[in-house]
Amino acid sequence: MTLLSAAALILSGCATITRGSEDVLVVNSQPQGAQVQLSNGMSCTSTPCSFKLPRRSNLEIAVSKKGCREVKTNVTHKTADSGAAGVAGNVLVGGIIGLAVDASTGASQDLVPNPVEVTLQCR
Repeated sequence: MTLLSAAALILSGCATITRGSEDVLVVNSQPQGAQVQLSNGMSCTSTPCSFKLPRRSNLEIAVSKKGCREVKTNVTHKTADSGAAGVAGNVLVGGIIGLAVDASTGASQDLVPNPVEVTLQCR
């Protein structure tokens, strides 16, 4: 029973298990109904829209609508508050393997900005 409790404690600190390696990025525009093109090839035909992406993504986003000036913005990642807690849990319990897994999957990261809010200049 003690071994089971120790395993549960180690895994509870692992951000990969508690947060996963993907995040949902939301893109909104004013006015709505704009097309979105991500530098990784993903797209949507009408805002608002969302994309499931790896937490360690670095992307350029282009938002366009007929009669409006295209807006480009960047999305990157940063260590999340809850992701940092998962990493700290790994350090406290001595989970070197958990640290390596979290680092390789990006589970301790959040996409920023999220949501992406774009105001288009239209004629």
